[in-house]
Amino acid sequence: MSRLIAENVHILENGQDAINAAYQVADYALEGRNQRDQQRLLPFAEIELFSRRGLGGMRIPQKFGGAYVSHKVLAQVFRILNKADSSVGQIPQNQISLLHLIDLIGSEQQKAFIFNEILQGKRLANGGPERHTKDTKTLAAALRIENGRYFIDAEKFYSTGSSFAHWLAIKAIHPEGHTVLALISSQAQGVEITDDWDGFGQRTTSSGTVKLKRAEIDPFLIFDERQLAAQPNCRGAYSQLLQAAIDVGIAEAAFADTLAAVHKARPVADANAAKASHEHYTLQEVGKSAVLLDAAVLLLDEAAEYLDELDQLPAISEQQAAKASILVAEAKIYANDAALHIAEKLPELGGSRSSLSIHNFDQHWRNARVHTLHDPVRWKLHALGDYYLNGALPARHAWI
Repeated sequence: MSRLIAENVHILENGQDAINAAYQVADYALEGRNQRDQQRLLPFAEIELFSRRGLGGMRIPQKFGGAYVSHKVLAQVFRILNKADSSVGQIPQNQISLLHLIDLIGSEQQKAFIFNEILQGKRLANGGPERHTKDTKTLAAALRIENGRYFIDAEKFYSTGSSFAHWLAIKAIHPEGHTVLALISSQAQGVEITDDWDGFGQRTTSSGTVKLKRAEIDPFLIFDERQLAAQPNCRGAYSQLLQAAIDVGIAEAAFADTLAAVHKARPVADANAAKASHEHYTLQEVGKSAVLLDAAVLLLDEAAEYLDELDQLPAISEQQAAKASILVAEAKIYANDAALHIAEKLPELGGSRSSLSIHNFDQHWRNARVHTLHDPVRWKLHALGDYYLNGALPARHAWI
């Protein structure tokens, strides 16, 4: 029997439970996807269902009440969601990654508190990178301590999911010079969330601006990121696994729509074919797309399975953490290529009618192009070459 908590929030029992929940959310999200994308309507009901079905806590450790599903199930859940609507599917990515980070560096008391909040249906989003710093790791946001009280002044952008969040995770520089992660209520005094994201893809992710003006932080909810260097971990591989799964989901959506579009298309006159689906060049292109997509799925599963192997160990080595990042990087490269290639080929193979707004087929390429900008694959290829040729271990951060 399903376990329920406050306001009918389901507590997942296992991986199959998570997959079933993902299909329920995906079916609902698909219904209004095109209208939301074309009119920039935020998916509040869809994200609420995601939380109510318990998916926000799918990787919370069992000792804290979560299902702690496998990485392979986690990747499948994200593929399912992103095939239906990649904005809905991207929104919880930061929450899942942040919960993993908290599990790595938080105290038992901190973890118990925030994990319980999530299991109660609350949501966590990031106050994202800063718009005008030299790179995504550089911070201008500062934590100040005044008479024993803690305050942050910051302006963040790319704050995916912030409009849906009960809690925001804000990175800032501690007065002693190191980076901290601080959680603050989205309703706290001094917090302002603006949905000003206007990218041509991933339009309804609420990836806009979060401002903190002398916002007070509970010291209990401050996490010292220096602890990440204490021992090898798979933070980067974990985060990137989700990014790759998002792109695979987009590719799967584009491939499904390609098949449907070709069956409705007219054949080119010179093809001497009764149907567009019998055209030789079309058959070749669909075959190429199918192989590319299958390879992306297999590499994603392989990376997830290796992370599951490491999950069974009491500790991991630098070499094991590096291998995890490399396997995920390989998956991300193929996911990137599959999403972009298949989405770009869709209107070509579907013909002129596939460009009509009623189909909204262009969303797949727009979404793929915008999402794959997060962590460009040219640097993943660089990391792979350096690893295999020179034995160089990849950098330890969330983007590799």
